[in-house]
Amino acid sequence: MSRKLEGKVAVVTGASKGIGASIALHLAAEGASVVVNYSSSKEGADRVVAEIVGQGGKAIAVQANVSRQDEIQRLFAETKKAFGRLDVLVNNAGVYEFAPIENVTAELFHKMFDLNVLGLLLTTQEAVKHFGEAGGSIVNISSVAATLAPPTTSVYSATKAAVDAVTRSLSKELGARKIRVNSINPGMVETEGVHTAGIAESDFRKATEAQTPLGRIGQPQDIAPAAVFLASSDSSWITGETFYISGGLR
Repeated sequence: MSRKLEGKVAVVTGASKGIGASIALHLAAEGASVVVNYSSSKEGADRVVAEIVGQGGKAIAVQANVSRQDEIQRLFAETKKAFGRLDVLVNNAGVYEFAPIENVTAELFHKMFDLNVLGLLLTTQEAVKHFGEAGGSIVNISSVAATLAPPTTSVYSATKAAVDAVTRSLSKELGARKIRVNSINPGMVETEGVHTAGIAESDFRKATEAQTPLGRIGQPQDIAPAAVFLASSDSSWITGETFYISGGLR
């Protein structure tokens, strides 16, 4: 049976753990050669690559902080060197921090906007130079917070609302070049980051589950198949869309 992404090359930013790692594994399972980007967690990225290679797939890990232009350029240079082309970009790298308005600072604002929005724009800008004549697919990982905007998430929710606006605008700008741009807006997903932040066992999680029609928070593997769909020709007439994968939470 032919695989959906046979011969394609995908870059997944922030892919050493959580949603990014699951997306990298699922893309590779469908035949894509995957560049597993990480900022600091080399061990995690190497583990993802080893799992892909162990299942007969192709992958390399490339360190780059995607809020820095010079590092982004290196990321795509390494991709070209290893695999010779680019077909798919998954902009997954991001940070979140919640703070009541009293605690919002310029530093907090720039930390999140520089990676979640500017980093995504600069990574996309570089990727566009490397897509071939056949075009490509860009998948932005946004969040249900873009519209749900819970209390104490004013800055984070604003970054994700910006991602959705960027997605719509770039879909119109890049369509003539056969480059599709869509976003996936997950609800709360159980990742290492959610455990580290103490959210996994919190009242916030319980309240979120109570508001979610399907009654649970998500797992990384709930999100990854949609990224495969958006990366593949199955979605060849879909662009500018925001796919909420949140158990019905809106």
